[in-house]
Amino acid sequence: MTRRLGLAVLASGRGSNLQAILDSIDSGRLDAQVALVLSNTPRCLALDRASEAGIPTCCITRKASGGRASQLARIHDALVEADVDLVVNAGFNLILSSATVEHFRNRMLNIHPSLLPAFAGGMAPKPQRDALEHGVKVSGCTVHLVTDELDAGPILAQATVPVLDDDTPDTLASRILVEEHKTLPKVIQWFAEGRVLIQGRRTYILPEPVQQQTARVAG
Repeated sequence: MTRRLGLAVLASGRGSNLQAILDSIDSGRLDAQVALVLSNTPRCLALDRASEAGIPTCCITRKASGGRASQLARIHDALVEADVDLVVNAGFNLILSSATVEHFRNRMLNIHPSLLPAFAGGMAPKPQRDALEHGVKVSGCTVHLVTDELDAGPILAQATVPVLDDDTPDTLASRILVEEHKTLPKVIQWFAEGRVLIQGRRTYILPEPVQQQTARVAG
């Protein structure tokens, strides 16, 4: 049996994107296994969701770690020890260390509630509020690779929603969230299938695994 893609999911809040991942796994649409759910927020709903699903959890706070540097080092060690294929930032409100980003280079995803590079930075509802204040007609979400530059890594997928005349940050956020729950598991499945090709800032989703593409060219 082929080994399923191992995931570590990082979340700081309610964990709705984590739940979308778990639901996609349960339904057979995502060939992956969540090996660890890590949070920096005690008693957050994401940890509860993981515990109910029998998934190992880890909560590493700044206070308990004795400062930010120690917290980031502990998070790094926990992720490395988990020995996962992909790290997924799913509503995680802490910027990781450069060492962690480099260790998981091209293997760490983030989902952001805007059409990057527009309205980068900040957690919901800030990007949605910024979109409304700028009068955009279309908004959405972006799944991208994590780099040291905030919300600026190579883009893997985007999904759009119309901005309505009577939208508030909350109503816009709710419609974007529906697309987040579809887009994030889809991108993870591309990785599980080995179909993601990364060339600098450009990413390509191939019709078959990268190894097969390479073998065809070599032959």
